[in-house]
Amino acid sequence: MVRVLVVHDATLLRSALVQLLRSADGLDVSSMSSRGDGPDDNDLPADVCVVDGDCLEGPPGEAGRVPVWDRCGTRLVVLAAPERPGVLRRAFDAGALGFVDKDASSQRLIAAVHTVAKGERFLDERLTVALLRASEMPLTARELSVLFQASQGASVAEIAACLHLSRGTVRNYMASAIRRVGARNRVDAIRIVQGAGWM
Repeated sequence: MVRVLVVHDATLLRSALVQLLRSADGLDVSSMSSRGDGPDDNDLPADVCVVDGDCLEGPPGEAGRVPVWDRCGTRLVVLAAPERPGVLRRAFDAGALGFVDKDASSQRLIAAVHTVAKGERFLDERLTVALLRASEMPLTARELSVLFQASQGASVAEIAACLHLSRGTVRNYMASAIRRVGARNRVDAIRIVQGAGWM
């Protein structure tokens, strides 16, 4: 019997995933949100965690991470969309073994769970190109941090103080980030970067 923990923040979708997986033979399924709450007994260990990729805010060791890192380690099956390469990159960098397209069939998800339970890698075909694109992060870490601060509503002066940079350097990083992602302005750059799942 493979013990599966489903992690999804949307209650309806989490319930649907649980019912789908319970319909397969050999799976004992529980669930929780990324905040750690859920209707099932979450203290039981899990062999595989099925996680909505948008719940993965950071790799192991980072504040705000999903508690599944401690429960499953790398035995994660991540549900992701090809148009969000940043989500795939975070999961891949953290060592997740399974990647399933959110538009895949239920049989693909069940196959991924059984494959990852054996410690083997599972990669949905539609995510292969997206995973390759995920290695081409267009921004430097500093440009991304400047854009992140701007997305939180920080002014140039506040970003400069927070990141210990001069205001001119912040403006240069902002201009570079806008140019690299092909945006019209900082708001457009933030939209593009968030849409791709890079922050």
